[in-house]
Amino acid sequence: MRLITVKPSHVAGLRIIYSLVWLAYNSLEDREPLKGNTVGSRSSIEKAYIAGFLDGDGSIMLQIKKRSDTGRGLRFMATICFYQDTRHEKPLFWIREVLGIGYISRRSDSMSELRINGFAAVRKILQELQPHIRFKATQTAALIRACIILEKTKVNKLSNKQLLELVNLILIIQNENYVTRHKRTREELLYVLGLTP
Repeated sequence: MRLITVKPSHVAGLRIIYSLVWLAYNSLEDREPLKGNTVGSRSSIEKAYIAGFLDGDGSIMLQIKKRSDTGRGLRFMATICFYQDTRHEKPLFWIREVLGIGYISRRSDSMSELRINGFAAVRKILQELQPHIRFKATQTAALIRACIILEKTKVNKLSNKQLLELVNLILIIQNENYVTRHKRTREELLYVLGLTP
């Protein structure tokens, strides 16, 4: 099998292409305007652009967070995040407008990010973008499956079988992600969820 490396200059080139596609699309006077933010109203071009942006400058995450007001003392959090240099953050506002959800924040490292949380919202958006996603297809499928489980069942009602499946999905997502601050091991996840003997 032959590995293909991507030079940093090529990544910058992708960002320029994203920006040019975005500008060209929005300059078309005869394009159909959006009719609200329902699933059927987003054009295929917009979905493809957003999926490409997510593939290149985004992340898909499933995390376990401490939370004292739940029976288990924790919660699951599903997140889609888009990143951009703060000097060129305008596409993030457009993505938020098209998707109709999310919040934008400016970080101390001169990066801006658009975050989308919530099982139903994340699942719906990923299902719409899924046909266009290429490089994060594995993470996308895993997070959609996790959101389906978590939408139907509250954390304190999850069975051991469901919790084990969620552990496997977290591991799939974090193993496919390029960089994470701290990748939890299977043993750590099982311990946090009270699944160790």
